[in-house]
Amino acid sequence: MRRCLELARLGKGSVSPNPMVGALLVHEGKIVAENYHQRFGGPHAEALVIAEALRRYGDEAAAVFRSSTLYVSLEPCAHYGKTPPCARLIAEHQLGEVVVACRDPFDQVNGQGIALMEAAGIRVTEGVLAEESRWLNRRFITRIGQQRPYVILKWAQTADGYMAPADGTQRWITGAETKQLVHRWRSEEDAVLVGTRTALADNPQLNVREWQGRNPKRVLIDKDLAVGPAAHLLDGSVETIVFNATRADWVGNTKYIALENFDWYLPQNMLYQLYLMDVQSVIVEGGRKTFDRFIEAGLWDEARIFTAPQVWGAGVAAPVIHAAKATSQRVGADKLHTYYRNNKPHTN
Repeated sequence: MRRCLELARLGKGSVSPNPMVGALLVHEGKIVAENYHQRFGGPHAEALVIAEALRRYGDEAAAVFRSSTLYVSLEPCAHYGKTPPCARLIAEHQLGEVVVACRDPFDQVNGQGIALMEAAGIRVTEGVLAEESRWLNRRFITRIGQQRPYVILKWAQTADGYMAPADGTQRWITGAETKQLVHRWRSEEDAVLVGTRTALADNPQLNVREWQGRNPKRVLIDKDLAVGPAAHLLDGSVETIVFNATRADWVGNTKYIALENFDWYLPQNMLYQLYLMDVQSVIVEGGRKTFDRFIEAGLWDEARIFTAPQVWGAGVAAPVIHAAKATSQRVGADKLHTYYRNNKPHTN
C-alpha cells in the first residue's frame, strides 16, 4: 500500500478534480503490474493495472487474476464518469482479493465500489494506511466534504516580521531558490489568488516560468476593476477569473464574475464559485488585507510562510497564524515554516 501511495503522488497537478490514486497487482508474492491515475479524463489506476496484466499474461490472465491481490489507495469507483466504473471492471475479471486504503467520500462511490466487488464474490479488505491515503487526497476530500477548494496561504516575511513596504511599492524578500519552489507549488495546485493591491504593486504573472508544469488558473479580487488591461494578469495567456462588484462576462481566457454585496462573506462566496468550477485547491498569494479575510473567516487549511534573513525595520506587518507549526526547513537562505489549521500531517 505504501507503494500505491508513492505511485498516486505522481499524479499531483495532473488529475484534479479527481483524486490521486495508485494501484498494483500482486501475484505469487511479486508485484506484476503497477500504475497510477495520470491525467484527468484518462484511465484510472486500476484499469491501467488490469490492462498491463492482460498484455503480460494474455490467455493466462484469467487464472492469474483469480489468484492475485489488487492493492489500491482509494476505493474503486462504482459510477460512469469520464471512464467506466473500475469496481465493475475488477468484478468482471474476478480478482481474488482487493485491498483498499480508504473509501471514496464522493456520494456516487462511497461504499458502493466495495459493495459491487463483494457482490461479485471478491474478498475486500479496507483500512490499510487509511489516514495516509486521506492525507494525500486532502484537497479532494475538502472539495467533496466542504464544497470549497483546499486553501493554502503563502507569503514571505522579513526576519522582523514585515511582508511589504508601507508605501505600496514592490520589494523582493526571498531568494531564487524560494521563487523556484513557489513556481513548482503553483504547477501542483489548481489556482493562485491575489488581490487588487498586489496586482497593482507587483504586476505578477502568477505562472510557472521557473518550473516545468502546467500553469494554474489565476484568480484576482478586484472589486472596482482597478487593474488595467495592460496588467500581466489580463494578458489572456492563462485562464483568469476576476471577482468584482459589477461586471459579469467572459472575454477570451478571462472570466469576470460579479458578486452581489461584494464585501459580504467574500471568501466564502469566492470559494463556492471556484468549487462550482471544479477548482480543487487554491494558493492565496495576496497582500495583508487578502490574507486577513481568509484567516478571519477560518477559511484556510495550510499556511506556508517564508522568513528571509533581511531586516527592514518598518513596513506592512505580516499576518499572524494561530496554529501549531508542523514542519520547518531551509530553502536557500530562507526558512520555510508550514502550518495546518485542522489536519495533522500523515506521510507514507
